[in-house]
Order: sequence, then structure tokens, then C-alpha cells
Amino acid sequence: MRRLLIVHHTPSPSVQAMFEAVRSGASTDEVGGVEVVTRPALAASPVDVLEADGYLLGSPVNLGYLSGALKHFFDLMYYPCLEETIRRPFGAFLHGNSDASGALRALESITTGLRWRAVLPPVVVTGEPGKADLEACWELGATAAAEIGEV
Repeated sequence: MRRLLIVHHTPSPSVQAMFEAVRSGASTDEVGGVEVVTRPALAASPVDVLEADGYLLGSPVNLGYLSGALKHFFDLMYYPCLEETIRRPFGAFLHGNSDASGALRALESITTGLRWRAVLPPVVVTGEPGKADLEACWELGATAAAEIGEV
């Protein structure tokens, strides 16, 4: 069984809705052989990362940057996981009230340093997530699961 790790910081109803859509997509019956594991960003450990075959990352955009919780996760796992997780697939979902460009730059910088590969471009939502946004989140989850599972 392959493992898909969802690391998230979901302090608002909007990010929570996006997380639930991502988790639903990752858990779709259309993909087999994948165990979906979720961890709040402040509880996720390097062991969680090393035991996973792919990743989904969710964060609010706070003051134009990734949440401190997700940044803490990256700081904690970066060096212990750097060599062991090269080329692993990942996806990301971000929610902000306005500009998310700083958070996107940070995410790209960190995941490029880790040498992870994106399964799809990040889903970025500003304002209240609509039906199309939540469908994009579902698709992100399903695509990440399909990347490591059996379709």
C-alpha cells in the first residue's frame, strides 16, 4: 500500500473546505492501493514524510506568505528528508484574501530545493472558495493519489 500524506494548516472555514475537497479527491474509489494520511502542519514529522510516497500541502496565505505552521513543517523536515524524497510527487492548495504570489514563490523555492515534482499547479483561491475551486481541489487530491496508486 502506497501512502499519500496531506500536511495542512486549516484555521479558517475556507481552508478547511479546500482541505476536505482535497482529502475527498485523494480518497476516491477510482484509485486503489493508496492510504491517505492527514497531519496538521504542527504535528507532522520527518518520519511522516519519509514514510509517504507523495504529498499534498495546504496553507492559508498570511501576510503574503505561507502560514508559520507550514513553514515550521518545512524547517523541521527539510534536512532529514532532503536526499530521501527526491522526485516524489506533491500538490498544494493555498487560500488568501488577496495576493498569494509571495506564498507561491516560497512554496516553489522550498519544493525546488527538495527536488519534489508537482503533479499539478497549486490551487490558489482568493476569497470564498466556489464550486469550481473545490472541484479543482478534489482534482488535485485525485491526481496526487493516481500518481502513486493504481488506477
